[in-house]
Amino acid sequence: MPQKTATVGSKAGLHARPASVFVKAAAAQPMAISIAKADTPQESFDAASILGLMALGAEYGHEVVLTAEGEGAEAALQELAETLETELDT
Repeated sequence: MPQKTATVGSKAGLHARPASVFVKAAAAQPMAISIAKADTPQESFDAASILGLMALGAEYGHEVVLTAEGEGAEAALQELAETLETELDT
């Protein structure tokens, strides 16, 4: 199963606007994406769920692991990792 590690680039972490932007990007993917903090990978959440993303509690600078399965998974994970590493609270 492909995985991609990314560092949260939004100063606000994955809260409010950054979480909303990321959830929309994850929901637009043709497969299910999960997200977990790198230090607790067993606690993963649906990346297309705003509640799941808020429960993750990822702050600025935290490393997260994205996981997906299916055709195009690696490209989808790359796109989402780039989104996460961008300042989304502008």
